[in-house]
Amino acid sequence: MHFVELIAILSVCQFLFFGAMTGRARRRTGLLAPATTGAPEFERMYRVQMNTLELLVAFLPALLIAGTHHNPIWMAAIGSVYLVGRFIYWFAYVRSPSSRGLGFMLSLIPILLLCVFALVGVIGAF
Repeated sequence: MHFVELIAILSVCQFLFFGAMTGRARRRTGLLAPATTGAPEFERMYRVQMNTLELLVAFLPALLIAGTHHNPIWMAAIGSVYLVGRFIYWFAYVRSPSSRGLGFMLSLIPILLLCVFALVGVIGAF
């Protein structure tokens, strides 16, 4: 289970990193809080942070439940694809939002797989 826990905390750290990058973009562009529009560089980084938060809500419980019911090394491996996908998404989105597709799919597919594994594990436990 420690592999699953490692991936879980790394995903939280990744989200915090994206938050720091959003703050950095805010400072660089001079966009004052609470504004969230007005500087494209900031808006792109902000969307990476918010999209990551939106996915994290599904990723973490799916990872932890799947890791409880199935081989934790395999579940952590699937979770690590999510982490890589989020970084690819970040690099692509801040450069050209239309190129974010690969990173998004490498984030979404692991979540869907983990949800299936979690659901099968929970149902099989009855």
